[in-house]
Amino acid sequence: MLRAARARRIATATAFGGGGLTLLGAGTMALLYLQARLAHRAIGFTSWTPPEVEGVYGRGAGPPVSFAVMGDSTAAGFALTEGPQTPGALLAAGIAEVAGRPVRLRSTAKVGATSADLVRQAGLLEGEVPDLAVVFIGANDVIHRVRPADAVHHLQSVVRALHAGGTAVVVATCPDLGSVRPIGQPLRTVARRASRQLAAAQTIAVVEEGGRTVSLTDLLADDFVARPDELFGPDRFHPSARGYAHAAIAVLPSACAALGLLPELEVPLDRRAGEGVLPVDRAAVEAAEEAGTEVTGVRVAGRERGPRGRWAALLHRAARERPQEQEGGGPPEQGGGAQDAAHSRA
Repeated sequence: MLRAARARRIATATAFGGGGLTLLGAGTMALLYLQARLAHRAIGFTSWTPPEVEGVYGRGAGPPVSFAVMGDSTAAGFALTEGPQTPGALLAAGIAEVAGRPVRLRSTAKVGATSADLVRQAGLLEGEVPDLAVVFIGANDVIHRVRPADAVHHLQSVVRALHAGGTAVVVATCPDLGSVRPIGQPLRTVARRASRQLAAAQTIAVVEEGGRTVSLTDLLADDFVARPDELFGPDRFHPSARGYAHAAIAVLPSACAALGLLPELEVPLDRRAGEGVLPVDRAAVEAAEEAGTEVTGVRVAGRERGPRGRWAALLHRAARERPQEQEGGGPPEQGGGAQDAAHSRA
């Protein structure tokens, strides 16, 4: 279990004592370096031309919901060849179904992006005020050993700016890189710890700025082990179409709630069934351990903050279920959304 105090120190950038690999002995460092080299060789490389995803999804009365997807290769749907299979398109189609209105999707996601790249991606939206922005970010910060406090600072500044402009923000936090099959021990344990530590710090920063987060953590871990050929893409590192669908399903309820399309759930103060109201640092640590968990700011007795900081609700909006398989073996159809999109350029 991560320590809440450490996650908050990273989120506030007041102290990060050079942790992680720099605290390990020379022998362990050499072993980790060798493991990283072996994993790098085991992971394939896939040339990719991104499919067209921007456009209008769904039908209905009223003006389109303006939706932006930002972040890294998960947000972009790396290695997918069909636009409707990407997380952004799946989310746009799902939101359109719930809203009964069309959704206009704009994507600024970039393969290989770190949190620092979010500033540039947000700049591409200049002149637009999306109703909703969904961000998938964090994996490349861990891979490239970006200082966690720096990664969180970049994410926090972008969430702050978007929220101040009137955009609802949902961040899918850093996934568990310990789930990647080519990564062996002990590197897998180090990667898992670093991933969850960053995810917890991301959650604190995002909630403090008025956004909400959804934990991806080990969302696909069991399936990656049992069904790697179906859930992993061709490079054995990124998800397949079915794997991306899992991520979109986890985020969709929170995205709809952020737009006011779903009621805010009643959260028990007594922490029944693993949910409840906690100081944000404790909620962040618990969410980092449980995939599909949403963390969002709440008021207790009319106040946003308690003795230990911002109050936050820990929620489980969606069950961890695999998308239903179809005869063709493809991802689940998005009724009326991606299939029937009036898919014109935005």
